[in-house]
Amino acid sequence: MTDTHSKSRQRAEIAFGNVQSQFLARSRAVEEIDQTVRAREEKTLRLREAREAKELQDRLMAAAGPVKRNKKK
Repeated sequence: MTDTHSKSRQRAEIAFGNVQSQFLARSRAVEEIDQTVRAREEKTLRLREAREAKELQDRLMAAAGPVKRNKKK
């Protein structure tokens, strides 16, 4: 096939290519933001679980009773 299109067709092809490029760039940016949000949520969940485990351990230690210490004379 030949690549001899009308000038209006060529302008339309260029305009479409520009819009398509902008759309793809926007999609990549949205994907990147989604990955960042997902990573932050996963980290928050890990930190919350670690904090809750530590708090539970602290409560169990407190419930076990006070630790007796030897007094130095």
